[in-house]
Amino acid sequence: MEEYLAGKHSVLEALRSGRAIHKIWFAEGAQKHLVVPIATEAKALGIVTQTADKRKLDQMAGGVQHQGVVAQVAAYEYAELDDILQAAADSGEPPFLLLLDEIEDPHNLGSILRTAECTGVHGVIIPKRRSVGLTATVSKTSAGAIEYVPVAKVTNLAQTIDELKEKGIWVAGTDGSATQDIYSTDFRMPLALVIGNENKGMGRLIREKCDFLVKLPMFGSINSLNASVAASLFMYEVVRQRRIAK
Repeated sequence: MEEYLAGKHSVLEALRSGRAIHKIWFAEGAQKHLVVPIATEAKALGIVTQTADKRKLDQMAGGVQHQGVVAQVAAYEYAELDDILQAAADSGEPPFLLLLDEIEDPHNLGSILRTAECTGVHGVIIPKRRSVGLTATVSKTSAGAIEYVPVAKVTNLAQTIDELKEKGIWVAGTDGSATQDIYSTDFRMPLALVIGNENKGMGRLIREKCDFLVKLPMFGSINSLNASVAASLFMYEVVRQRRIAK
């Protein structure tokens, strides 16, 4: 199965990460600063490039802003949970995982993956149902981070939480109704952080499975943050605490 990636960063990071790329198209008259770095790397790897009418690229990109660059790639390969846990063990650091409970907006998922890559998250786990997968929009929003952060797709998130707990990983749910806040919570243990759905938050069963719940302190009139912004704040607090611990 094949799919299309659109945009400079998505295509460039796919090239650099070694993902199988079959062909790259550039829009006729595309800006040189977008084309040249990609064309150079593609040539070195022996990947075919071609210019085409912008309308053809619009069609292939399926509504994603492509900046005049579209690549035909092998479908994204999801990671296995065991591979993510092994990567965490090999890193010599306490595991740091993200569990996304039915994130539906591809822009949110892309932004979360971008921050996850920047903060050294070992892997992201998403459910197979009622959740956005790894699409061209997710890739574009992640600025290519999709190529570096392992993402596992699981049938049952609640069972996965049980499995993580058996392996000694603490599961922290992010919830606005929690009694303890992010700044009074220790995140230095092996950790899986759960981010809930954009509108309804975590599902009841997932909330009950968590070892503890944490919230962001809110002082304004609006009582919630965008899911990807909230996730970023939680991820960076984990990084801050672990750096101090070192």
